Amino acid sequence: MVTLNDIQNRVSVLYDHAFAQRQLKIYQWMTQIQKSNSELVTQHYLGKTTENRTMYYLQISQPSDKIKKIIWMDCGIHAREWISPAFCQWFVKELLRMQRSKIKESLHHIITRKNRSPHMNGTCYGTDLNRNFNSSWGSIGVSDNCSSEIFCGSGPESEPETRAVAQFIKKKKSDILCYLTIHSYGQYILTPYGSTTRPPSNNEELMHVAEMAAAALMGKYGTSYKVGPTSLILYSNSGSSRDWAHMIGIPFSYTFELRDKGTHGFVLPPDQIQPTCEETMLAVTTIIDYVDQKYFPGGAVMLTASSLGLSLCLSVVLTWTVS
Repeated sequence: MVTLNDIQNRVSVLYDHAFAQRQLKIYQWMTQIQKSNSELVTQHYLGKTTENRTMYYLQISQPSDKIKKIIWMDCGIHAREWISPAFCQWFVKELLRMQRSKIKESLHHIITRKNRSPHMNGTCYGTDLNRNFNSSWGSIGVSDNCSSEIFCGSGPESEPETRAVAQFIKKKKSDILCYLTIHSYGQYILTPYGSTTRPPSNNEELMHVAEMAAAALMGKYGTSYKVGPTSLILYSNSGSSRDWAHMIGIPFSYTFELRDKGTHGFVLPPDQIQPTCEETMLAVTTIIDYVDQKYFPGGAVMLTASSLGLSLCLSVVLTWTVS
C-alpha cells in the first residue's frame, strides 16, 4: 500500500531535481552576466541554504571610491512564484543594456513556497521564509504546523536563508534606502505593515510613492494594481521581510505581488512574461527615481523608462533565494 509519506518522499525527490536544475540555470546566468559586464557587475557570496547550497547576490554599480547608498531587491523567496525571478533577471538585463548605451555615448512551476528544512524527524519539510523574519514573528497570519505552507519556523531567523539575508542587511542598513521584495500573485504594491493596522511614521510618503508606481505600471498595458498596507488590503501576516526591513530603519520598503489576479495564479503563461516585466519595470524605476531624487537631488541619473541608468550615488543589490 502506498502511504502519504511514500507520496511525499517521491514528490520531494522530484522537487529536489527540479530545484537543482532551476538553481543551476540561474547561477550560470548570474556568472555569465558578471563576466560580460565586469565593469559594472560583481557577484558575491551571501550564505548557505538549509541544504548547504550556496546563495549569491549581484551588485550593480558604477565604479567609484565613495561608499554608495543601496537599493535592495530580492526574488524567489517563494519558489512557486516563478515570475518573480524572471522579473529580476529582466531588470538586470535592461539596466545593463541601457547602462552600456550610456557608457558608449558618454564615456523560478514549483510545488511549494517554502525552503527545504526538515522538521519532526523528517516527516515534514520547509519553512516559509517570508514569515521567518524578526518582525512580530509568529504573531499573526502564520502556522506552527510544519506541514502548513505558512509555517513560520521554530523561531525568528531560524532558517539559514533568512539569517544570511538579515545579517547582510543589518550590516549595511545605514546605507540601504529602499527594500523591494518581488512576489506573485494578486497585483498589489504592499506597504508595511502586515502584523498591525498601525501605520508607519512615513506612511503618507510610502503610499504616495506606491501610488505613483502603480500609475506608471498601469500606463503601459492598463494593468491595475492595488496599493496599501498588507493588513488592510490583503491579509494579516507576521515575520515578513518587508516589515522587518522597515522596522530596522530602511525608509522605503515594498512588496510587489505581480500578475495575475487568480486566473492563472502562480502558473502565469509564458506569453505574459514580457508584458509583466515591462510594466513592473516602470513601477520599480518610479520608486528608485523618487528615492534617488529625495536623497541626491539634481545629482543623479534618472532611472526612467526612456533613460535607464545607474545613479552615481546608488548601487543596486539583487539576490535570488530560489528556495
